[in-house]
Amino acid sequence: MTTLREVMTADPVGLPADATLVRAAEEMRDRDIGDVLVYDGDVVRGLVTDRDVVVRAVASGLDPTKTTLREIVTDGVVAMNADDGVEDAVKVMRARAVRRIPVVDTGQVVGVVSIGDLAQRQDPNSALADISGAPPNN
Repeated sequence: MTTLREVMTADPVGLPADATLVRAAEEMRDRDIGDVLVYDGDVVRGLVTDRDVVVRAVASGLDPTKTTLREIVTDGVVAMNADDGVEDAVKVMRARAVRRIPVVDTGQVVGVVSIGDLAQRQDPNSALADISGAPPNN
């Protein structure tokens, strides 16, 4: 069985809920990532993606220099254990209609697994795997 630990992106970026969208966007740009975890203290509140920044904030006319992650975060994020199987993550993504899942080990977030990570592992010849594995074009 392939575990999430084997396919996840380790060391995810986390920001406090009161960080601005600009700060999140800068982290995403500088680290070439598409999401950040949002923390209220030591507790993961949720996840914000690059798409969230654009669709929930910018397209709605919110000021990204003043709007905080707290205002657009996807609450109720589902997490999985690092030793859970890839097949289980696929089932959770399908059932919950999510594309990313934080991965925990002994209560700490140690990674994020995305639908692209799973595609690369499960079907490396698929179009999604090709796109997910391609170098950035920015």
